[in-house]
Amino acid sequence: MTFDDIFKESWLSISGNKVRSFLTELGIVIGVMAVVIMVAVGETVQKQITDQFSGLGTNTIMIRASMARSGGVRTGNMQTLTIQDAEYIAQLPDVAAVTPVQNTGGQIIYGNKNWSSSAVGVYPDYQIVQNIEMEYGAFFDNAAVRNASTYAIIGPTTASELGLPKNPVGEVIRIQNMPFTIIGQTKAKGDSAMGSQDDMVIIPITTLKKRLQGSRFPNAVSMISLKLYESADNNVVINQITALLRARHKLKDGAADDFQIQDMKQVLETMNTVTGYMKMLLIAIAAVSLLVGAIGIMNMMLVSVAERTREIGVRKAIGAREGHIITQFLSESVLISFIGSMVGLVVGVGLSQGVGRFIMGYNVPFSIWPVILSVSVAIIVGLASGVMPAIKAAKLNPIDSLRYE
Repeated sequence: MTFDDIFKESWLSISGNKVRSFLTELGIVIGVMAVVIMVAVGETVQKQITDQFSGLGTNTIMIRASMARSGGVRTGNMQTLTIQDAEYIAQLPDVAAVTPVQNTGGQIIYGNKNWSSSAVGVYPDYQIVQNIEMEYGAFFDNAAVRNASTYAIIGPTTASELGLPKNPVGEVIRIQNMPFTIIGQTKAKGDSAMGSQDDMVIIPITTLKKRLQGSRFPNAVSMISLKLYESADNNVVINQITALLRARHKLKDGAADDFQIQDMKQVLETMNTVTGYMKMLLIAIAAVSLLVGAIGIMNMMLVSVAERTREIGVRKAIGAREGHIITQFLSESVLISFIGSMVGLVVGVGLSQGVGRFIMGYNVPFSIWPVILSVSVAIIVGLASGVMPAIKAAKLNPIDSLRYE
C-alpha cells in the first residue's frame, strides 16, 4: 500500500464517525492549546523581566545602606553610606561612572497644579548609570553639584501631570516650596528595575541635602549606583568594593556588612532561572491535558478495533499481513493526533497573541518551540496511543474475526 492509500483509508475511517472523531480530537486540541499558551505566558514574563533590566544593563551595581549586626543585634543606624564612599569607589579602575543617590518625596508644584512625586538627588554620572536620554535641554554638571544649584531635570510623566509646556526648559517648579528651574526633560523610558524613570525630578544631591532635607547627616545617602566598563569582571569589582567599604566603615573581622551590594547581572540570571522553572511547571501542568487527549485517542481506537473486527478478518483472509493492519490503525491514530495538534497550535497562538497584544497590552514573543512541540506531540501521542489498539487488531484470528457479529 502506498502512502496515499493509507492516508485515504485513514481519512475515510475517521470521517465515517465525525462526532466521535471530533470529540477525540478536542482533547488534543485543548492539550496543545494549553501548552502553547503556557509557553507564551512564560516567555512573556521572562521578556518583561529582561526588559526591566535592559535599561540599566548587566554591568550596573547598586549599593544600599543597611544596618550592621553584631551577635544577632542591630548596631548603628541606617546612615551607613556617604557621598565620600561614592567618590572613593569612583577611583576603582573598572568603574566607568558612579553616583550617590538620595530620594525625598513631596508635592511638586507648577502654577496652580501639584503632583505627588519624588525628588532624586544625584551626581551628573547618574545620566550614564541609568542610560538616561534627554528629550529637551541638558543634564546638570559638576559645577551645579558644587554650588548646590536649584536646577531640575523633570520626567515626562511628571511634566504631563503638572501641565508643563511641551518644552519645559526654563519653567520654574516648586519642591517643598523651594523654587527650581527646569533645565531639561528626559525621554520616556518606562519602568525599570529602579522603578519609574518617567515620574521623578532629578536634582543635584547637594541641593537636596542642604535645601530640602536639612539632615544632621549631610553626607549620608541611601544608595550608591555605579556602572562598570564592559570588560570588567563584576565579581572582582564587588570584592574590591566590599573590601573598600569595610575598611572605610572600620568594620572588624567577623562583623556583618553595613551595606548591601546588588549585582544586576546576578539578579537577571536569578530571575531567568526562576522564570525558566516557572515555564517548566506551567508546561508540565498543561501536559496533563495532552495525557487525557492521548487516553481519548487510545479509547477511540480500541472501540474502532472492536467495531471493525469483521473488516479486519476480511483483510487478513485476503492476504493482509499484520504489518499492514498495524500501519493502518497507527496511521489513523497519528492523523487524529496531527489534526488536533495543528488546530490546537493555531488556536493557542491566536489566543496568546490576541489576548497579549490587544487586551493585556503586552508584546507576546513568538517562539518556534510551540510549532516543534505540536508536530512532536502529533507523532508521539498518535503513535503511543495507537500502538496497543493496532497490535490488538493485528493479532486477531481471521476465522474468529469473520464469525464476529
